[in-house]
Amino acid sequence: MERKKFVKIMAGLSLTGVAMKANSLYKFSSELEATEKFPVLFLGHGSPMNAIEDNEFVQGFKKIGQTFEKPKAILVVSAHWETRGTFVTAMEHPTTIHDFGGFPQALFDVQYPAPGSPELAGETQTLISKTDVYLDDKWGLDHGSWSVVKHLYPNADVPIIQMSIDYTQPASYHYELAQQLAALRQKGVLIIGSGNMVHNLRMVAWDKLNTAGYAYEWASIANEKMKNFIQDGDHQALINFRQQGKEFDLAIPTPEHYLPLIYSLALQDKKDDLFLFNDNSVAGSLTMTSVKIG
Repeated sequence: MERKKFVKIMAGLSLTGVAMKANSLYKFSSELEATEKFPVLFLGHGSPMNAIEDNEFVQGFKKIGQTFEKPKAILVVSAHWETRGTFVTAMEHPTTIHDFGGFPQALFDVQYPAPGSPELAGETQTLISKTDVYLDDKWGLDHGSWSVVKHLYPNADVPIIQMSIDYTQPASYHYELAQQLAALRQKGVLIIGSGNMVHNLRMVAWDKLNTAGYAYEWASIANEKMKNFIQDGDHQALINFRQQGKEFDLAIPTPEHYLPLIYSLALQDKKDDLFLFNDNSVAGSLTMTSVKIG
């Protein structure tokens, strides 16, 4: 929705409706007060088949979900929702989007009927001042969200929203925008970036799909450098990923799977511990390396 149209609609609401909306947001904010800061995750989601398989990566997702209490809500930044501008899903019941092709019917049959949270969407919209954030009622949950979150919370009983990636903006912009979400960590909200640190589908070694840990040399070099930057807290080097050499260029031919990592790292503070898991390669040109912050 265009900003002018949105403002016009809001202006036409009755005072009672506005008061109800304000009360709803206040209630939501109060209910989400947490005594401890929630962790942040970056999850290497890999193939959609991880949604229905039971492999080392799925086990990694399940185990990491057992290391902290159940959140009151989840906000996911997925590689698979790119937009011009920034949007958050704001519907009560987001649909399960099967945004892929060529996979078994069993994968298309999967539904993840977690509730949405218009209240969290409104809170997110309020927190971000760097840009206008628009409320979306059409997108739902793409596989960058549900294929991994379903292993953390298989009962689909935690409200979840997605925030889109503005493909017109550089990594530095996304880093600064993500920092404005920090207050949600104090309110029981689990923030997840879902993508892959090394993700080059054009160079997948299809004949090595079943060879555990197979990686091209450039993919291994890029992954190791990324991990070193993460562990050293050198976020600027990761923001300036186009200055890190040919290995990074091959690892990140397009930025949409890499940028969710930037969102997660932007929420790190000096007191947060770091834990790397699922640190393995797939088919030469993909890595599943994932990060828990805090």
